[in-house]
Amino acid sequence: CSGFEYGFMLDARQEDDLTVLTQNVEVFVDSLSMQYLRGATIDFKRDLSGAKFTVQNPNAMTTCSCGSSFSA
Repeated sequence: CSGFEYGFMLDARQEDDLTVLTQNVEVFVDSLSMQYLRGATIDFKRDLSGAKFTVQNPNAMTTCSCGSSFSA
């Protein structure tokens, strides 16, 4: 794939995490990853292949066809 990989998990906030609150959902991003995700949007999609989170990242120079990894 293309290098960096998006990952989502249920977790508690860590001391160095940045918190983004939107539509009553808190998203925690560690400070190292934030430089690659600034300006990105996350959406939840349901279609015939199932349900998943999608990321639109303006910092991605290339992405793989599955949409779960990118290079910056």
